[in-house]
Amino acid sequence: MTPDDLSLILFERILVVAAQLGVADADAVTTLAVTDVVLERPKNRDHGDWASSVALKLSKPLGLNPRDFATSLAALLAEVDGIAGVEVAGPGFINVRLSAASAGVLAKTIVEAGAAYGNGDLYRGISMNLEFVSANPTGPIHMGGTRWAAVGDSLARVLQSQGASVTREYYFNDHGAQIDRFARSLVAAYLNQPTPEDGYGGAYIFDIAARVAAAYEHDLTVLPAGEMQEVFRSIGVDLMFGEIKASLHEFGVDFDVYFHEDSLYETRAVERAVARLRELGHIFEADGATWLRTTPFGDDKDRVIIKSDGEAAYIAGDLAYYLDKRERGFERNIIMLGADHHGYVARMMAMCAAFGDEPTVNLEILIGQMVNLLRDGQPMRMSKRAGTIVTLEDLVEAVGVDAGRYALVRSSSDSQLDIDLDLLGKRTNDNPVYYVQYAHARTCSVARNAEAAGVRREEGFAPELLDHETESILLGILQEFPRIVAQAAQLREPHRIARFIEEVAGNYHRWYDKCRVLPLADEPVTDVHRSRLWLNEATSQVIRNGLTMLGVSAPERM
Repeated sequence: MTPDDLSLILFERILVVAAQLGVADADAVTTLAVTDVVLERPKNRDHGDWASSVALKLSKPLGLNPRDFATSLAALLAEVDGIAGVEVAGPGFINVRLSAASAGVLAKTIVEAGAAYGNGDLYRGISMNLEFVSANPTGPIHMGGTRWAAVGDSLARVLQSQGASVTREYYFNDHGAQIDRFARSLVAAYLNQPTPEDGYGGAYIFDIAARVAAAYEHDLTVLPAGEMQEVFRSIGVDLMFGEIKASLHEFGVDFDVYFHEDSLYETRAVERAVARLRELGHIFEADGATWLRTTPFGDDKDRVIIKSDGEAAYIAGDLAYYLDKRERGFERNIIMLGADHHGYVARMMAMCAAFGDEPTVNLEILIGQMVNLLRDGQPMRMSKRAGTIVTLEDLVEAVGVDAGRYALVRSSSDSQLDIDLDLLGKRTNDNPVYYVQYAHARTCSVARNAEAAGVRREEGFAPELLDHETESILLGILQEFPRIVAQAAQLREPHRIARFIEEVAGNYHRWYDKCRVLPLADEPVTDVHRSRLWLNEATSQVIRNGLTMLGVSAPERM
């Protein structure tokens, strides 16, 4: 019996009890839904397998005494096949204990569902645009962008598991002053001149400059300064962005759309956005400039869109880009930004509202905090290639893709993160990615050994035999996976999946120590062994599904 099954059973009994106790308010009954029935795993397993406060939640709108309501529900639930016992605690909490057979059947359900176990319909049919990383093409990806690469790609996978149509998008900043500084830095490197005061340093600048010179078919030295800078800008940006794409691909992150900022100005998208907002009555002129009235939507001040000199302000690109996404059909747009953009949220939400959309629904902004890589307990300050910043390549070189991605995604992205590179290099249980991957490898080893010993799960399954305490606990947590995935999607927190599979791994290891899947010596193969093999395979599937959602491999041998 799955949690969804139990929720539906409890919901149906609520309607019965409401009728039996003569609920006078018909509207209160007809507006009830199965989603009103929330189940939780009791912290103390002596209280049963599942607990619900639904009687307390619904007693007031139904006009019932919560304890009496819960007692009547408990009596009906106790008659259901697969429920071993029901107790009412306190003012109206309902504790449910499942029979071993009812709980054990989940193992087969998970194995038969395979990679689909954990998937849901939370966002079925909804088109989402998820914009993340979007690092300027002026250098390698630093650790803040690397964190968003891991978290963003994992979040996309989680949202897709809930039915969403997700487009991963990279906003390619190829317009503005930072690109000019990059080009000047390349020219200086080529001419062996000092790096401009506001320019970019690091070995990669000299590498890109040399590659630009090699790629250019004519003599660079005869070009006027402006033309030379333009050559280094156009070729250098393409080369740098090619390196960024290659680094992300190696990290397991690929994008569906690379949106060029320049295109907003080439297609007059800014003018279209201003025209739309003018139609909606939110544009005004003052001091020779064009303004967007954002204060009615919660911003601290109105915003200049077009300056008095005719140049577009920074927010003009944001307006055009948001409208472009909406015109491409994205109902929900999620943007993942660094900690230095925290003050940016209010104006973006005001912009969303000005277009007639709903902030936090049509537009969401997630803010990520800084990442420090620690070596020997001290933060790394320098990159071999980039000079003053630590990069994605530094992380991968130090610990590999799997450990790097897992370490970045297992903590809430709105908190600062310290990653101990020494710990991630260890093959011990203190290393969380090793701990989880080793658990999966162990499930695969058990399956191989079972095959060799003649234990074949298809030859028998007796869920009632999965009655050891460690089996009850392991089955109980495996049931939680769909709920955890849905919660991770809804809260935009893929780290919940990492923490969950760590808990699964811990309970699996404890079960492995107590319950044998393989027969001893000449002991005959029985349904106990076969049923435990089903549970072993179910655990393997859940860990594998969780790791896949995080973009981390599930090795079969370690």
